[in-house]
Amino acid sequence: LQKSLSETFGADKYSRARKEVLTYMFSRPMQMALYFCTGVLDDESLFHHYALNVPFYTHFTSPIRRYADIVVHRLLSASLGARSPITMEKEAIQKQADHCNDRKMASKRVQELSADLFFSVFVRVRP
Repeated sequence: LQKSLSETFGADKYSRARKEVLTYMFSRPMQMALYFCTGVLDDESLFHHYALNVPFYTHFTSPIRRYADIVVHRLLSASLGARSPITMEKEAIQKQADHCNDRKMASKRVQELSADLFFSVFVRVRP
């Protein structure tokens, strides 16, 4: 598959962009992760990470990147006793998680539409 794709991308100035768009389109069917507050869920099996096969999983990156990561850092710091406890109610935390999910989905949709547009132009100009 990789060899076939490499041949398809070509060697012109748009080959890297074509590769990124097509690679993205191949991975699009994978399920997107969702933010949630564990305090509002009773079923702990929902905390499982399928690909890593771990029963409890929390994902975050640098807190300078996304608001959701700031929240996770603060919650983890509080749970470890490194900072004062969080005063937000779990329902308010879930509301923030829902908002982050909504924004992430909107961003993903724009990315998908952009990729679709690029792909349609690619197909139109490519013999």
